[in-house]
Amino acid sequence: MSLAAEAFVSQMAAAEPWPENATLYQPLKEDQILLSDCASSLAVQTYLRMCGLPVQVACRANAEYMSPSGKVPFVHVGNQVVSELGPIVQFTKAKGHSLSDGLDDVQRAEMKAYMELVNNMLLTAELYIQWCDDATASEISRPRYSSPYSWPLNHILAYQKQWEVRRKMNAIGWGGKTLEQVCRIRSAFATSSAQFFFQPTELDALVFGHLFTILTTRLTSTELAERIKSYSNLLSFCRRIEQSYFEDKILSVSLSLFIPSLIPSL
Repeated sequence: MSLAAEAFVSQMAAAEPWPENATLYQPLKEDQILLSDCASSLAVQTYLRMCGLPVQVACRANAEYMSPSGKVPFVHVGNQVVSELGPIVQFTKAKGHSLSDGLDDVQRAEMKAYMELVNNMLLTAELYIQWCDDATASEISRPRYSSPYSWPLNHILAYQKQWEVRRKMNAIGWGGKTLEQVCRIRSAFATSSAQFFFQPTELDALVFGHLFTILTTRLTSTELAERIKSYSNLLSFCRRIEQSYFEDKILSVSLSLFIPSLIPSL
């Protein structure tokens, strides 16, 4: 976000308090939504819960096209619409709600660097798995993405989305990677970043959104989830966030259903 845009958002956001009827929009329900969209939506929900800000979740098939940036999720707060975690963090900060004000300049810079790494590597890895792994694309991604639409639009939009993502992967040099290489990149990030959580901050919300979604989403391959499960610190981190901020069971599935052995160790 540019400095001018940040200043505008801050000015508009500060004018009114956070309302009780704030709404977060995502494309589909948790059992139908794509991995990357679900992770991004959960990250925003977690961040808002950490801030103590109420939000209701609404599913709209055309949420991607309703979003001002073309990406989900987005929040509708009063007369403002803001999409993606970064701008939403700036928006809530302008209203006096911030999780990172207590950090010094070095910690804040490190936190932002890791958030960029999550978006540049982990989100990219999720998009790769969804659309570049043939089994996942044919059995999960295309059917889910196309489900709100009727024939032939459903097939047209699904293949168009797959073509766009694959073109992006080729442009950044990921087109030739194998699924095993992508999973290895992700687990390497998770191992290194585990030492850098300043709790609770937007970084924690972002990482939780991605890790929890991977651990609780059934894909055609379990390699990605199994790699993350091998790091007990990451499992403990996810379980701690789940217990601290989602005790009302708003999540569609609990981590304990997938990793029951984790519960006695906490």
